[in-house]
Amino acid sequence: MTRPDIIVIGGGIAGVSAAAELARGGARVTLLEGEAQLGYHSTGRSAAIFIRNYGNATLRALNAAAEPVFENPGDICEGPLLSPRGELLIASEEELPVLEAYLDGSNGIERLTGAEAAEIVPILRADRIAGAMIEHGAQGIDVDLMLQGYARLLRAHSGQIVTRAQVGDIRHDGTLWQVETPQGTFAAPIIVNAAGAWADEVAKRAGTAQVGLQPMRRSAAIIPAPEGYECETWPIFGSIAETWYAKPEAGKLMVSPADEDPVDPHDAWADDMVLAEGLHRFEQAVTVPVTRVEHSWAGLRSFVADRTPVTGFAPGKPGFFWLAGQGGYGVQTAPALSRLTAALVLGQSPELAPEVIAALSPERFAT
Repeated sequence: MTRPDIIVIGGGIAGVSAAAELARGGARVTLLEGEAQLGYHSTGRSAAIFIRNYGNATLRALNAAAEPVFENPGDICEGPLLSPRGELLIASEEELPVLEAYLDGSNGIERLTGAEAAEIVPILRADRIAGAMIEHGAQGIDVDLMLQGYARLLRAHSGQIVTRAQVGDIRHDGTLWQVETPQGTFAAPIIVNAAGAWADEVAKRAGTAQVGLQPMRRSAAIIPAPEGYECETWPIFGSIAETWYAKPEAGKLMVSPADEDPVDPHDAWADDMVLAEGLHRFEQAVTVPVTRVEHSWAGLRSFVADRTPVTGFAPGKPGFFWLAGQGGYGVQTAPALSRLTAALVLGQSPELAPEVIAALSPERFAT
């Protein structure tokens, strides 16, 4: 039986970054990943964009705390994690209230007319845009460099990564959590539940109250770049109401229906009808047709009811730590949530404000 100080369940960006920060703090850490590789599910299928104003007030606080790490990764990796991109969102007449709500509490955003939006992304139909905004500070994220950098950091501090270690029975003997896997039994006084869409299932196996996590499918497709346009310098662009979005991708366009269909945890794939409907919405907003789909895929974004991540020790379950419910914000909040996890687990002073920590705590479900 392997006995580290902490077991982290889940090898996506949340689990790997948390494990690295815990190991950097002096803990002996073992990370268990059910797949053959790290980041196989949601992390590997991310839109890979850092948007400072994305999400509710708690998420924006996490974005702000994570931004310095993205700008200066330090010992996480040598190269820069961010690259220029920008985000352009458009609104129809009916969607203007959504635009106003998004702008409330935002910073670093410039309002645009429809004509100005179409100057930036020339395939947009200016006559259908009642209002628009651009966040120049939104940037692309090198997700693989980030994930592998945290994995190297974990190993550099003697952390262990075990793949093909699907979690089976989880028991607590009064002192240690024991986790059964095909790779053997692992025991530690603390487990960090960073299992993504499977986090409620892990809690159930551990006899811990679940938090109502709901995985949502998000689909995407690669289509050819519009003929006659150099789209690589365009920002990510889409509907303020999140009915579609598009992003330049290696000389082509990635288009997503921005779907959020409730599903059970699984290895997600795109639904053809959902994808077709989303591509139709995209076509209605632009002047060029979609001629073919070159590749499509889907990932899972998992939310709790208030759409705020769950980070903290489970009430009444000593040593069971939640790191779940990141929704579509997992990559860009990972630097902040991993540091918070390390601080709370190792008994250090967190960098985040008390009200942010309280908003993330699983204790909010107990009350």
